[in-house]
Amino acid sequence: MKFCVIGLGRFGYQVATVLGEHGMEVIAIDSDPSIVASIRDKVTQAICMRVKDESSLKSIGIEEMDTVIVATGEDFAESILITVLLKKRLNMPRVIARAINNIHKEILLLVGADKTILPEQEIGIKLADNLSSPFTDIFRLTQDFSVSQIIAPQRYVGKSIEDVRFYDNYQVICLGIKKDEEIIPEGPEYVIQAKDRLIVAGNIENLRRLTKL
Repeated sequence: MKFCVIGLGRFGYQVATVLGEHGMEVIAIDSDPSIVASIRDKVTQAICMRVKDESSLKSIGIEEMDTVIVATGEDFAESILITVLLKKRLNMPRVIARAINNIHKEILLLVGADKTILPEQEIGIKLADNLSSPFTDIFRLTQDFSVSQIIAPQRYVGKSIEDVRFYDNYQVICLGIKKDEEIIPEGPEYVIQAKDRLIVAGNIENLRRLTKL
């Protein structure tokens, strides 16, 4: 897949370099020559320019990209302008834009952004979830549905995943086991061991019920 990241602040720089590490074709754009120089060896192409109009976007071959990430969130007006150009003028298939607050987010969605990211807010929510929840490494997919890990309740040690009937009893799905730093999918016949870290998915309230066993 082909990606373009416009704006190489902390958020944009991280997105561009990780996409590059994953083998994606990435064009990284910023107006700061020192930042562009530092990322040049980590992406497919690094371009020093200020995106200000439709012609500047066309000059870099933007129409060949599958996804464009507008990471110039600190410049409220610039990020909106770029998003409008990408969606309304160039009809890009997928535009993801960084927002700095909820008002900015709503405007970006109104002008056509397919998805918006509020990095600081989302990190804060994840930290609060992990600090206040009885389960660890929570990954919130929606406001109410999450994937997380819990230490296997003692009453289920020695029983198979099928015997526990996670979904029938708690409306929770057991996806597998985390061993060291690896997540291992396990079938219904797997027998739960003491101190196993179960990877479970479901409604947050149902996950809380499971941890109280």
